[in-house]
Amino acid sequence: MSKCKEFFGIDISKDVFDVMDSSENHHQFKNDLSGFKEFGKMLNEYSHCVMEATSSYYQGLATWLYS
Repeated sequence: MSKCKEFFGIDISKDVFDVMDSSENHHQFKNDLSGFKEFGKMLNEYSHCVMEATSSYYQGLATWLYS
């Protein structure tokens, strides 16, 4: 059985991260815990996130998503 998947492309910078979802909608969040939690409301167990690993700015979000 195939599960519906939602894909998110993430471009990250020091202060914010920009997200494009599978429907080509753009979202922007703060690159901090409050932004991670707000973005997390869009995710479910079938979500896939692809992110640009810019400098070390991606590490906080990547760690939060992994956990």
